[in-house]
Amino acid sequence: MTNTEKPTTKAESKKQGIVEAPKKKMIQAPVQKKNVAEAKASEDKVTDKLKQETSDSINKISQSSDSEQTKPKEPKKPVQKKPKVRKTEVEVNAMNLPISTKYSKAICKFIKNKKIKKAIADLEQVILKKKAVPMKGEIPHRKGKKIMSGRYPKKATEHFINLLKSLQGNANNHEVENPTIIRAIANIGSRPYGKFGRIRRKRTHVTIAAKQIKKIKKEKKK
Repeated sequence: MTNTEKPTTKAESKKQGIVEAPKKKMIQAPVQKKNVAEAKASEDKVTDKLKQETSDSINKISQSSDSEQTKPKEPKKPVQKKPKVRKTEVEVNAMNLPISTKYSKAICKFIKNKKIKKAIADLEQVILKKKAVPMKGEIPHRKGKKIMSGRYPKKATEHFINLLKSLQGNANNHEVENPTIIRAIANIGSRPYGKFGRIRRKRTHVTIAAKQIKKIKKEKKK
């Protein structure tokens, strides 16, 4: 019978005649050292290439700039301006002015069919109480004013003077020469309640329009 058990000690292995195979030594390949001169040469080649590329790019940019300077400049196209629409009528609107609607209607009738400058001058005379605004109703007569009855509404005339000055500015802006007031309308506005709802405030909408009117001279018939 053969002994199948593995020997545990070296003596037992010698008795059984088991010989261990000799261990092979690992031979390390010699490390090849790079040549320092070759590495420097390769680095010099890379730097030379980079320098050439940068110099080429700089030359291209300079050539392009020179060519642009030598090219004749094209004349700029003139910008086409839109023709300005010339107006023949100007208008001003005011909403909820704190003035009497009754006085406003009388002033509108007073300034209608007048030039703007003439209307402003007349309203300034009203403030100085040298000229009265004609009114109807239970209003006293004014002696020496060539009117039956009238008043001097100072607050309302001040608001109308401001509106006429803004209308004159619109006329100057749109090149309307010597505008004449063709429309002056006063309507009652939204009247808010006063303190504790006892009083209703006065509010009036006013619209004034002026237009350039050309006078046509009629030829006399012979």
